[in-house]
Amino acid sequence: MTSVCAVLITAPDAEWLTSFVRGLVSDRLCAVAHVSPIQSIYRWNGEVHDTSEALATLRTVKDRVPEIIARTRSEHPYEVPSIIAIPIYDATDAYRAWIIEQVSPE
Repeated sequence: MTSVCAVLITAPDAEWLTSFVRGLVSDRLCAVAHVSPIQSIYRWNGEVHDTSEALATLRTVKDRVPEIIARTRSEHPYEVPSIIAIPIYDATDAYRAWIIEQVSPE
């Protein structure tokens, strides 16, 4: 069975992230992307930061994750972008099939 997963990517603003994930969907690297505003509190270069960012939650298949990571590293404005993949352990059969269909070559 094809493994489906969620990929989370943060970015400095929703406009950049929306444009970026639109390209991922267009290129069939993910089936869908949800972009939301978030507040991030993190330590970077010895200081605690509290900033507004955006979060994209993608749905894709495990085999597409390396391509998503490579593109994110190449295009992302951050020196160290936050990008993680999380397995989806359970989903309806119809939703799982839809994800797989959307990322399959035409």
